[in-house]
Amino acid sequence: MASRGLPRALRCARVAAPRSVLSSALPRPALAKAAAAAVPRMTINQQPIRGLKQITFADSTETVYEREDWPREKLQEFFKNDTLALIGYGSQGHGQGLNLRDQGLNVIVGVRKDGASWKEAVQDGWVPGKNLFDVDTAVEKGTVVMNLLSDAAQSETWPALKPKITKGKTLYFSHGFSPVFKDLTKVDVPEDVDVILVAPKGSGRTVRTLFREGRGINSSIAVFQDVTGQAKEKAIAMGVAVGSGYLYETTFQKEVYSDLYGERGCLMGGIHGMFLAQYEVLRERGHSPSEAFNETVEEATQSLYPLIGGNGMDWMYAACSTTARRGAIDWSSRFRDNLKPLFNELYDRVQDGTETQRSLDYNSQKDYREKYEKEMQEIRDLEIWRAGKAVRSLRPENQK
Repeated sequence: MASRGLPRALRCARVAAPRSVLSSALPRPALAKAAAAAVPRMTINQQPIRGLKQITFADSTETVYEREDWPREKLQEFFKNDTLALIGYGSQGHGQGLNLRDQGLNVIVGVRKDGASWKEAVQDGWVPGKNLFDVDTAVEKGTVVMNLLSDAAQSETWPALKPKITKGKTLYFSHGFSPVFKDLTKVDVPEDVDVILVAPKGSGRTVRTLFREGRGINSSIAVFQDVTGQAKEKAIAMGVAVGSGYLYETTFQKEVYSDLYGERGCLMGGIHGMFLAQYEVLRERGHSPSEAFNETVEEATQSLYPLIGGNGMDWMYAACSTTARRGAIDWSSRFRDNLKPLFNELYDRVQDGTETQRSLDYNSQKDYREKYEKEMQEIRDLEIWRAGKAVRSLRPENQK
């Protein structure tokens, strides 16, 4: 297995450590040389104005906006006449809202009065009548209406919200789902308002955590409709204001296609499916639950995946034994060839709206929360994750 070629010092190395630091943990000069010789994935040419960078990703050059051009004082000046009405207080609403508040901006929250989200907002310091209102009142007060309700809820509430999004306001999304699939969601945006998007590449909790650490999450920005000629500038400013470190420009359509595709594929659905398949084969071939979990999940998440995240796949290969490296290279092409047709089928279903319709149909049911909880309990009860709970309890950081 791959980890047998990794020394303990390398396994314990921090993910964010620079290449030179991690290379020094390698015991064999050949591996250190291979790691040091890895081809850089991007080149950066710092521009002298506007705090943006021209970055070459592989062979494609893109403009990336960064927060250093939008210090707190500039954000406050830019939004001095605005009321940012954040509708919905789920994961993204929580993270983005608290970050906006910490930036010193005039932000209010709109949720169903006395519901679970209302109570959570009160616990987070939002004050009813001051910066916490029911949805209708918040939308009426807001000049920038941040629609962070769930996709299904956006569709259900749109007939009531649309008349309140009047000329001169800005409509903000963190997912292109509703306007892109308007034939299914019925979210047809008004023609006399700017419509922008800031889509953080992570959960709202991560948005909050990275902001508090002084780092900032990567986010996509896009303009769906530019009435004022300032929509892009608003999107960039809002991206920094909600806690982004770097902003990558895209379109509403590309954002929603890649997002729905990715979360069903390598980010969540696909990776869970591969975990289950590998674990089940090991168990069926006589391996113990602990061994099957360690070789499937623990080694991946605690040792190898952090190396990929910190330095790239080639560096992870270079850090492993020659036996592990040979097998991984040989089998990666077989997995790609077998999985690519499935990924194409998935993209087609995203593109033609099948996945959108599935989400709307399921998440619009009154008992959808109870149904989800049943599915979550079924996942918790799987042997692989029951074994994982025991394995995790043995980690040093979990020992009391």
